[in-house]
Amino acid sequence: MGGGNTAILILLASFFAMILLRFPIAYAVALSSVLCLLYQGLPLAAICQQMVKGISSFSLMAVPFFIVMGCLMGSGGISEKLIALADACVGWMRGGMAMVNIVASYFFGGISGSAAADTASIGSILIPMMVEQGYDDDFSTAVTITSSCEGLLVPPSHNMVIYATTAGGVSVGSLFLAGYIPGALLAVSLMIGSYIISVKRNYPKGDPFSISNLLKQLSVSFWALAAVLIVVVGVVGGVFTATESAAIAVIYSLVVSVFIYRGLDWKGVWRVMGECVDTLSIVLILIATSSIFGYCLTRLHVPVMAAGAITGFTNNPIILALLLNLILLILGCIMDMAPIILIATPILLPIATSIGLDPVQFGIMVVLNCGIGLLTPPVGAVLFIGSAVSKVPMERVVKATLPFYLCMVITLLLITFIPAISLWLPQVLG
Repeated sequence: MGGGNTAILILLASFFAMILLRFPIAYAVALSSVLCLLYQGLPLAAICQQMVKGISSFSLMAVPFFIVMGCLMGSGGISEKLIALADACVGWMRGGMAMVNIVASYFFGGISGSAAADTASIGSILIPMMVEQGYDDDFSTAVTITSSCEGLLVPPSHNMVIYATTAGGVSVGSLFLAGYIPGALLAVSLMIGSYIISVKRNYPKGDPFSISNLLKQLSVSFWALAAVLIVVVGVVGGVFTATESAAIAVIYSLVVSVFIYRGLDWKGVWRVMGECVDTLSIVLILIATSSIFGYCLTRLHVPVMAAGAITGFTNNPIILALLLNLILLILGCIMDMAPIILIATPILLPIATSIGLDPVQFGIMVVLNCGIGLLTPPVGAVLFIGSAVSKVPMERVVKATLPFYLCMVITLLLITFIPAISLWLPQVLG
């Protein structure tokens, strides 16, 4: 075995061994990279250089801003208003509260950009309400955690920014626009699954539809939904960059949460900022350490070798597309979302483009695959949060989620093989 192959073995074997031993992902990435560099006799100063290089990006400044925006809006009392708006839209249907849960997640995801925040915020309100109205607790939890993945697709998703930075040359505005229709398609798919189960179990309907109530709730929720318009219209229209739009959205979110909805006082703002620091430290450390890992992969020509191995397996583009999804789904079962995007994108994107997948379309595929991974053991963060919020054992939640996994996989396949689902809106709006 050559020195290069041995270095690759040390890098990947130590990484997956530490993952199985439940090391924090940032430690696993960094330590495996250090072992690889030591074997190659390279100076450890390269570690510091690559870490600084990994986070020294103007585009990445949008990530902390979007996270702060989501924390402010999520803690500013808007969850109840978005739930009321969703109830006015779809609460009249059979299994109305499940439909409300799914639509509210679409609205809230467009503000928080985080599946975990969606599950914790909306789940803590809607799961008890659903149980009180006669829904099974495991079904209520399953609907909450699966619908939370809509927020990963609907802008402003900071994971889209991470993908755009990692992929290089991919427009953040195009990714933002590309996420709307796939997010809506996922919502419709989950609603169909929920409706079938609701009819089978005879779950209740909500109040009859009222146009006046819809307009009333829309006027109340306007200030929250306008935050998304600021980001998307500003970026797509070329008024400002994604980073500048994120900074403006933070100021707007602060004004709305403190002075309009009054869900936060200044003491609460400082508390939210403290929570943001915790989240940001995790994300930025992952980005920095993943930069070292990516440096090792590139130096050892792993992306080229992986591309050759996968394309050598078959030249059928359909099978290759399915294989890319399978790889991402397996990674999602053992790794968190940001590391997958940072590590897998440089390896798999060239393969995706070689079979005709647009980088924007592939970005949507990556994000949805990672979202499904957030719901699968053993590293399903959103699965754990949903179980903790509802106090339902994880085993029961997983069993209740099985029909919704099918809905999500069907959506993933449609996005994979129908490019227009992701690309039509960016193309129409230039």
